[in-house]
Amino acid sequence: MKKLKYILVFLFVSAEVHTERRRSAKARLNALVILALLLVGIGGQAQQLQSYIQEAEANNPEIQAFELRYNIAEEKVNEANWIPNTEVSAGYFVSEPETRVGAQRARIGVKQMLPWFGTITARENYATAMADAEYVDITIAKRKLALSVAQSYYSLYSIRAKQAVLDENIQLLETYEQLALTSVEVGKASAVDVLRLQIRQNELQQQQEVLEEEFRAEQTAFNNLLNRESMMTVDVVPEMEIPQEDPFYDNEALALNPELLKYDKLYESVAQSELLNQRESLPMIGFGVDYLPVTERSDVNFNDNGKDVLMPMVSVSIPIFNNRYKSISKQNELRQQEIETQREQRLNVLESAFAKAQSQRNQARIAYNTQVRNLKQAQDAEEILVKNYETGTIDFNDVLDIQELQLKFQMNQIESVQRYYVQSAIINYLIN
Repeated sequence: MKKLKYILVFLFVSAEVHTERRRSAKARLNALVILALLLVGIGGQAQQLQSYIQEAEANNPEIQAFELRYNIAEEKVNEANWIPNTEVSAGYFVSEPETRVGAQRARIGVKQMLPWFGTITARENYATAMADAEYVDITIAKRKLALSVAQSYYSLYSIRAKQAVLDENIQLLETYEQLALTSVEVGKASAVDVLRLQIRQNELQQQQEVLEEEFRAEQTAFNNLLNRESMMTVDVVPEMEIPQEDPFYDNEALALNPELLKYDKLYESVAQSELLNQRESLPMIGFGVDYLPVTERSDVNFNDNGKDVLMPMVSVSIPIFNNRYKSISKQNELRQQEIETQREQRLNVLESAFAKAQSQRNQARIAYNTQVRNLKQAQDAEEILVKNYETGTIDFNDVLDIQELQLKFQMNQIESVQRYYVQSAIINYLIN
């Protein structure tokens, strides 16, 4: 009867373990399920990430600094609408020169120089081109910030997903520990098996605590990107999966990358600078008037006696020695060549980054599919061990080996998902 009692206990516990393992297997298969969290994706989870990105763009000090720089550049357009200062002069004759109509006492003059036609417009166009270049900097900064937020978000997801897997495996080891204790009572296992299971649980608990510290540090970094309190809770989706198919992109999509548009805007600003230089090399026209008060003569009497002098004037400022403007033209030409080479180099860098991101995303998919197959085979091996236990034989060393393999595959699966979405975020930064 006592032996029958033990057999019934074995069968009951094994049945519970088998049921629990079926549930766990199903949980593992569904552990990485979520709608795509691409930056341009749709769905509740994508909207959650997008809301974080919008919050970061609204609060990030770096973005605010770029926006202030753009506002300054915009204000320079108003600054460009200027003309040279009006010159006002006055002089008093210490020794009054005598003229036919009387002695000149003083001289007051007003003069205004005006730039050549179209110079002010060229100056405004140049300032506008510079403001456009500053605006592209804002776009680049926002895209880089969005990429950083997404990468940090996926890191937080990975840590939480690994913690969930560790919790599941700790619970599984507790169940195995109960089996081992029961087997020790009937002499089919030793206390060493129990200790090994407990040691393994301690190791997993250590990993759990380490991951919690990593999560806190990453959460602080994430909140700093959003410029908010470092300990604020970050809601992370519990599950993610890799979509069945990837969208296709070619290198032509890189042409719209703001990092390349920045060079286009700089090139245009240099072109506007050259137009301005050509206008400034043209003469300036000045208009003015001189007023000279005259003292009336007392020794004669005629109609214009003591009549003040009013003398309108026109002047032209001619840049005869124009080496400065020629040098500026040469500098602008060289600057445009420099920008073209820089753009070409940057395009090469972006194409390399794009190819690398696509390759690593494909590698993540391959690794993910491999871990799925490995995990299925490890689960089959685990079921065989459970069935062996039902027949009265079980090797807890094999149990620990299989459990360790399953944990490894699960962790690798989570890392593959993280890598996939991080590389997708990079691709999104490069082409959208």
